[in-house]
Order: sequence, then structure tokens, then C-alpha cells
Amino acid sequence: MVFLLFAIFLLLACAAVGFAIWPLLRGPAMRGRVLLIGAITALVLGLSLGSYVLLGSPALALRSLTGPSGDDVRGLVAVLARRVLQTPDDARGWTLLGRGYLTLNDPSDAAAAFKRGLAVVPPAQRADLLSAYAEALTLAADGAVSPEAEAAFNDVLKSQPRDRAARFYLGQIAAQRGDNARALALWSDLLTDLPAGNPLHNLLVDRIAMLRAQTGAAPDIGAMVEGLSRRLKSNPADANGWQRLVRAYAVLGQRDMAQQALSDGRKALKNDAAGLAALNAEAANDHL
Repeated sequence: MVFLLFAIFLLLACAAVGFAIWPLLRGPAMRGRVLLIGAITALVLGLSLGSYVLLGSPALALRSLTGPSGDDVRGLVAVLARRVLQTPDDARGWTLLGRGYLTLNDPSDAAAAFKRGLAVVPPAQRADLLSAYAEALTLAADGAVSPEAEAAFNDVLKSQPRDRAARFYLGQIAAQRGDNARALALWSDLLTDLPAGNPLHNLLVDRIAMLRAQTGAAPDIGAMVEGLSRRLKSNPADANGWQRLVRAYAVLGQRDMAQQALSDGRKALKNDAAGLAALNAEAANDHL
């Protein structure tokens, strides 16, 4: 593409040279004019090239021909914003635009894009988009869940009871209102769905412990382990989850349950060499 731009520049420069020397070429005699023609040619080409280098924008010209690159998020979002205005019934386009604004840390515009998408999204995809809209509203309000966002999250849970954002933020509202029982129920259930490496995992552990301390109750580790066991039955490919389950049973002193979890995990991960190796390493650490 750079070669093409240079070729275009060269053609334009040659045209300029032609216009400059044409009167001399039409003259009756060429003798004595050769040096003058050469000087004019060098001057025109030199001025053209110098102006292009000093004042031009080769990179911008290249981008105008090729479009924004894959790592130019702002450019991609701008292109997408123009496209969805031309096809306002494209729910996927509005969804992608909203996620692009979130990447740019602009939750207000993200919420506006998601809201436009909600007007045209198919019913089967509405819950996911509604959750994204409510979360964008919350992020735009610096973490405060507005009545509109709360209503949206409650609506999401009716059709998507495992939605993570809805459970997290509704638990937050419940905790703020002093409804610790509901907050604990939502957050404990959510915790069983999160791998240990998820950034939200440790935050939830701390918040659950704080709520239980406020209510004078000890953490119900058994219930958490049971919830993890149920989740693995529906998602047996979670290698990290099997490690956590084996470790939890070992810590609780339930070696028979740990052995059973180890056996079930090995069967589930038989085609996952890395996950199986990690599970066996966990078993060795727990002396199973």
C-alpha cells in the first residue's frame, strides 16, 4: 500500500513537471534548453517531495485507504458507530458498539448503545443485552445501582438465574439495605460459579466473610463445597474447579469424598492433559 501511495505521488509529480516544461519543449530549438529543463524538473520534484515529507501525512493517507488497524480501538469504534447509524435495526452492531465504548472506559455511551440495541434485539438474546445495559448504567454511576438498573437486573434473573452481573449487583443492593440473608444467598451462589483465578472471587470471599461476621454466623464452608460439586456436574470440563473440590474435601477431612471427587475429575478430564496433570498434582499435595 505504501508503494501504491508513492506511485501516485510520482505520477502527480511527473504531471507537474510536464506542465512546467511543456512551453520549453514546444520551442523551435532544444539546444540550450536541456539544462533549464533539468533544473525545472529537479526543482518541481524537490518541492513536491519536500512538501510531502514535511507537511504530508503518509500514515494518515495509508489509513484512509486501508481503514483502522485491529489495535486501533477508537478508530474501530468510530467506524462501527457510523455503520450502526446506517443500519439501526442491527442489534449485534449496537451490542458490539456498546462493548467497544466499555473498552474505551466510556460506560455512559455504552449504556446508550445497549439501550438502542434493546429496542431491536430478538427475545432470545434480550437477557444478555439487558444485563450489559444495567451494568453499564451502574459503571456510569460509579458503582451505584440505580432503580432502572435494579429493575433490569431483576428482569434478567427471571430468564437467566445464573447471570453473574445480576447476582453480584443485586447482592450489593441487598447488603446496602441490610438484607444480609439475600446478599449472602446471591453471593454464595455466585461464588460457586467463579474459578479461584477470577478477580471477583477474592472480593466475594471477603464480602461474604464480612456479612457473616455481622450476623454472627460462621462461614458455611460445607454449603460452598456442595455448591461447587453441583456446578461441576453441569460443567465437568472445569479443571480448576476439580482441583478446588478435591482440596476442599481434603481440608474438611472428608477423604472419602476427596477420593471420589478425584476419581470423577480424572474421568471428566481424561482428554485434557494439562488439567489432568494439575489435578494429579493437587492430589499429591493432599496426600491422596
